[in-house]
Amino acid sequence: MLNNIGLPGLLLIAVVVLVLFGRGKISSLMGEVGKGITAFKKGVDDGKKEIEDSMADAKDVTPTEEKDKV
Repeated sequence: MLNNIGLPGLLLIAVVVLVLFGRGKISSLMGEVGKGITAFKKGVDDGKKEIEDSMADAKDVTPTEEKDKV
């Protein structure tokens, strides 16, 4: 359904959205979206760092006789 819209249809939709919500509302909404994306990326990076730290702190719990077999 959406692959039949084309450029003129997208421009018409953009104009209608701009008329309905106004330029100020759209720019503030895009600013909030940008803050959300930034917070999400920071959370993902913090999660990765936490996992890496916990992996570095992990201790080898293999019994000593098992270590000798390998």
